[in-house]
Amino acid sequence: MNIATTMRHNSSAETISPRLAKNVRRNIKERIIELILMLAALSAVFTTFAIVAILLYESFGFFKTVSLLEFFTGREWTPLFEDAHYGILPLVAGTLTTSAVALALAVPVGTIGAIYLSEFASHKTREITKPILELLVGVPTIAFGYFALLFVTPLLQKIYPDLPGFNMLSAGLVMGVMIIPYIASVAEDAMRAVPMSMREGSYAMGATRFQTALRVVTPAATSGIVAAYILAISRAVGETMVVAVAAGQQPNLTFDPTEGAATITAYIVQVAMGDLPHASIGYQSIFAAGLVLFGLTLGFNIIGHVVRKKYREQY
Repeated sequence: MNIATTMRHNSSAETISPRLAKNVRRNIKERIIELILMLAALSAVFTTFAIVAILLYESFGFFKTVSLLEFFTGREWTPLFEDAHYGILPLVAGTLTTSAVALALAVPVGTIGAIYLSEFASHKTREITKPILELLVGVPTIAFGYFALLFVTPLLQKIYPDLPGFNMLSAGLVMGVMIIPYIASVAEDAMRAVPMSMREGSYAMGATRFQTALRVVTPAATSGIVAAYILAISRAVGETMVVAVAAGQQPNLTFDPTEGAATITAYIVQVAMGDLPHASIGYQSIFAAGLVLFGLTLGFNIIGHVVRKKYREQY
């Protein structure tokens, strides 16, 4: 009896053993894949922390010379002049003004485009229109900058004869055109993700297609639409070449879009292309400006996250 039992156990072990070996090999492969994916994710986190660390380290030397009060409340920004002033407000004003003009154009146009593509366009129209919109993303920004300077500005000067050659209005409008695909594409994807049952329920209650799009689909996709807006804001705040070419590089504390001004990114490019010594106060100022730009972008993303979370809980 014991011999027979032992033989059965040996037979079962020989049968199960290859299967166990296969499972072990599969688990090892899965662990290796998980490790690779984790390292990829950590590399992005490490890069972000490295950028912040460099900005803080270089800015620390700048703020040894310039007080925080002067930096955040000063109304003049002339760090490269002999009579240097280090008030960041003119650059912040230029950045916010051009971004506001861009969003004033891109948000309504992009949202309307997303609603049309998601709810009204035929499949053929959508398949043709969406790739064409997304082609705008691939156009070099320097081309948009010269388009703003040589075409949009002369066109606006016919309407506003006193408009200077360098102004924030033309730069902002062209930036708005440039970021429309971001809003239209991401918002359209969010609307297409809304379950068809919600649309059918709305139609069953007697709502029209337009009413369903505005009162059912759009509120349900608010989280994704807000994400599209935040992406567009980040893109507008961080834009460099369009504002450098079309808005000018003269820091000017004004929120009037018909005037020229410099933005944070335009100043960074201006100094980074120069021959300033590495440890000079002028060179260190670009890191302080970059830190402010990082703070602006982070603030907008936090606000967007809060709004998305709020609407996700409601719907």
